Amino acid sequence: MAVMISPSPRRAPGEQAPRAPRTFWTDARFFIGLALITVSVAGVWWVVAAARQTTPVLAASSTIVPGQAVTAADLAVVDVALGSAVDGYLAPHELEEGVVANRTIAEGELVPSAAVSSAESSAVTTVVVRSAVDVPGAVEPGTPVELWSAPLLDGGVYDDPRVLVADAVVGAVAREDTVMGASGASIELVVGRDDVAAVLAAVASGAALSAVPQAAP
Repeated sequence: MAVMISPSPRRAPGEQAPRAPRTFWTDARFFIGLALITVSVAGVWWVVAAARQTTPVLAASSTIVPGQAVTAADLAVVDVALGSAVDGYLAPHELEEGVVANRTIAEGELVPSAAVSSAESSAVTTVVVRSAVDVPGAVEPGTPVELWSAPLLDGGVYDDPRVLVADAVVGAVAREDTVMGASGASIELVVGRDDVAAVLAAVASGAALSAVPQAAP
């Protein structure tokens, strides 16, 4: 018995073969890729938006020295983008009355919350001394200095100078020119409370005092 085989239908010239139907996995890969692109775009947008988000904090309008009372007049409000680090800086609403600086805060520097404290808890205070020699022009408020003392001996001569306070900070300098042309200066120094007695004793005894800038580290 002969078996008849039907010939396959011929396609007209230019006619394409019929496409196989799409499978489920082909569609799944498309939607997974679309989801990944969406997540990536959203992540970039979030990063950019976070970088543009600013928070108001306080910055020093001029140099603030240790022990100086810190008020709104000494500060300026600036908007900065610090991210999570913003919690470490003083916000305008966090400034309290009666606070002083714990360390030198340079002009334009953002004020760390730890850089101020109540006056009662401050470990420093200010004293005014008369310099026996001219004060270098580079010495200005905020400059760290050593206070040297040459004790006055009998006969009006001075003993060898020695370091009286190793870590003082200049609060203010008042330079003067006398009629005879000699120059001098009164210096307001920020010193530790433990050093106040020694400084006042040196002043009372007539010792020659000099403020010398600390050597750079």
